[in-house]
Amino acid sequence: MITYDGRDLESMVFAVNYRRWIFDTLLPFLGNRLVEVGAGSGTFSSMLWRTSPEKLLLVEPSVDMYRKLSERFQMESSIHLFNATFREVAGHIREQHAPNSIVYLNVLEHVEDDLAELHTINKTLTSGGRTLIFVPALQFLMGPFDRAIGHFRRYSKKDLEHKCERAGFRVIFSRYFDVAGVVPWWIKYKLLQSNDLGGSAVRFYDSLCVPVTRGMESLIAPPIGKNLVVVAEK
Repeated sequence: MITYDGRDLESMVFAVNYRRWIFDTLLPFLGNRLVEVGAGSGTFSSMLWRTSPEKLLLVEPSVDMYRKLSERFQMESSIHLFNATFREVAGHIREQHAPNSIVYLNVLEHVEDDLAELHTINKTLTSGGRTLIFVPALQFLMGPFDRAIGHFRRYSKKDLEHKCERAGFRVIFSRYFDVAGVVPWWIKYKLLQSNDLGGSAVRFYDSLCVPVTRGMESLIAPPIGKNLVVVAEK
């Protein structure tokens, strides 16, 4: 079951530098027949589309987010949209589109049975295809805000790598992301138990902190991070 309304994805609208950082991290692993699961209103999807893929399929279970997604790409007849969970349309996608890349950006944590979801991803990909996953990390950061937006968990590297392997994948890239965000997140969402994402706070962090943190993490992989990136190959 997915409990998800798109609020955490939509915060990415304000995080221009952060979004670009995620995209640039994933770009070397992208194929040309792409699926984005939990596409929201299409903020990240537009970046994927600009890579000129052979195919782009966008899966969005939220009715409200799907409406925004449809409005955004209504003139792009070559983009395929699905208002469903991934498991509901995975068979059709496998048979009709043969994807070689499936992207989960802030989505897998919303899936109660994430191991079953990873098995479905594996079955849907072509041989040698990849799933590119970006999730919240560190269970000790889990607080009321995570639960309010439908997160079942936050991940450790070891946990997500193990689940990918159990689903039949070989992990080819795994790295914590945004070490500087750990303490601010802990203070705001665990200590103070805030339930507000705050567009102004996102803009501030994105403009002042992200460029510095990105530069540091380009030189040395952080031992922990607020998020986690994993790329796994079938």
